Amino acid sequence: MNIARVVVLIIALSAGGVAAYLARGTEEKPRTVAEPVAQLPTVEILVAKSDIGLGQPVKPEDLQWQTWPASAGNNLVNRASRADAIKEIAGSIARSPFIAGEPIREQKLVRANGSGFMAAILPTGMRAISIEISPETGAGGFILPNDRVDVILSKREKNPESKGADVVQSEIILSNIRVLAIDQAPKEKEGINTLVGRTATLELKPEQAETLTRARQSGTLALALRSITDVNATAEGQSEDQVKKRSESVNVVRYGVANQTTAQK
Repeated sequence: MNIARVVVLIIALSAGGVAAYLARGTEEKPRTVAEPVAQLPTVEILVAKSDIGLGQPVKPEDLQWQTWPASAGNNLVNRASRADAIKEIAGSIARSPFIAGEPIREQKLVRANGSGFMAAILPTGMRAISIEISPETGAGGFILPNDRVDVILSKREKNPESKGADVVQSEIILSNIRVLAIDQAPKEKEGINTLVGRTATLELKPEQAETLTRARQSGTLALALRSITDVNATAEGQSEDQVKKRSESVNVVRYGVANQTTAQK
């Protein structure tokens, strides 16, 4: 055999062996099938859709359902057990602020019929104080929460003349005061035109609360219902200083003569 042919044959066999080796190395290896990951049980819980500030009324659009792990949502408001929770919670007042995405906890809310609701709706710097009323002193029961009233003080003084009739003095001591509640009803119920109660809770400034407390010890108090258009009005167009000055004055009757003095704080 020719030496050249032998060399060519050896080279060809070597090349074939290398090609076979390379081909075997590039054969696709069998794929390992990953085992499916176990899915954690989930629940839908109620969260804040947007930030809810302190004292802000909660509206339905402020809330939404969000998927959470069941283990983390056991003590939260979940859709499975309370499908109507958004409707139930709407109208509550935030006792503490919520940030968007935070779970709704009812401990941080105040319901309209729950304790703490009055403190939640009371504006900053204002006070709530109650006075006794009756159909006769409360406009026949036609005064409802959020109405505006004047507070009238009536006092009976004995006439220095033994045979004369007692002298009765009446004056408006507080004007354009908002009624927060009648008894324990802070809202007007749908369809109710009158609400007869024994107490009326009024929204007052601190100095007005002092005036009302003093007046309650010296005579009978009555509420006069004001027009709904008087919401932003002061007493008969007077300035706040004039209203305050008048609210701190008391008529004193001595020997049948009425004199006005300023009450001392």
